[in-house]
Amino acid sequence: MKNTSYFVERNNKNIIKLRRVCRDLPEFCYDFFTGIENNTSALTRLNYAYDLRLFFDYLFNETNVFAGKNVNTLEPSDLENVKTAHIERYISYISTYEDKDGKMKVNSERGKARKIASIRAMFKYFYKHDEISKDVASKVSMPKLHDKSIIRLESDEIPKLLDEVESGEGLDGHAKGYHKHTQRRDVAIVTLLLGTGMRVSECVGLNLSDLDFSINALKITRKGGNQVVLYFSDEVKVPLVDYINERNENPYLKDEPALFCSLQNKRITPRAVQNLVKKYAGISSPLKHITPHKLRSTYGTQLYRETGDIYIVADVLGHKDVNTTKRHYAAISDDIRRKAATKVRLRD
Repeated sequence: MKNTSYFVERNNKNIIKLRRVCRDLPEFCYDFFTGIENNTSALTRLNYAYDLRLFFDYLFNETNVFAGKNVNTLEPSDLENVKTAHIERYISYISTYEDKDGKMKVNSERGKARKIASIRAMFKYFYKHDEISKDVASKVSMPKLHDKSIIRLESDEIPKLLDEVESGEGLDGHAKGYHKHTQRRDVAIVTLLLGTGMRVSECVGLNLSDLDFSINALKITRKGGNQVVLYFSDEVKVPLVDYINERNENPYLKDEPALFCSLQNKRITPRAVQNLVKKYAGISSPLKHITPHKLRSTYGTQLYRETGDIYIVADVLGHKDVNTTKRHYAAISDDIRRKAATKVRLRD
């Protein structure tokens, strides 16, 4: 399994998870997931399955839509009993509800939007295949999504974070003990995230063979499976080389292809990277909730301020639609315009 691509392995795990979740869904949902397989990732289908499981639980337990039926006897035609009002009530219900374990769950407007999208996808599929006569889900309005302010590190906060990762001075005794064993790795990870803007999944998916220090480049696998080459500066190269030299001294990692490894001598997980960023950033910037994605936003901000070219930022960050980039970094345009105002001289 060690020689299997991280992304192939992750995809396979998501497929197995999807099959497990499908056991709690009507059998016709298998047809839906099979039908959209060529146009969606396994992770997307898995998230659809989680959303649909919650939706059907609501219909069975909170309504009479499927009276006298159970999940194993439902047919696509039974979806004809679902009205637009049922879906709207469901969306209101999941604002705040208790799960089966009695834990309070809350859905933001974005969480609701995703769940509506899952329901819409299912109804659209069966309507398109003439299994139902109408697509009531298409009539449900999406919640208005308010733009979230971008949380990122400012220029003076970046060296503070890096200094903390290097020194570990703010860590307590227990964490400081681990820091001695992970310092070079952690510095390399945080510097790489800040210096390239890559996603956390792209970072943990890196193998040693993906790096080429002769041209300061690395190969990453984007969302959707496309592979691209990113370039990095010597500021990023130095801690990477330091870490790899240390890593190569570990005999237990001789046959491990992953670049970044845990203390258990296996590929580090996205959750572990999220935790280490949160740990150090919580000390250096305690008033901000900094995650790996916020380090990505930090890089995008820095790159846009330096280049003023939104298309370069979109390309480097791997945004398929430049409008996504514009929404995230439009606020910085004012900085660019202010700088531009000083570039044109009326008199020498």
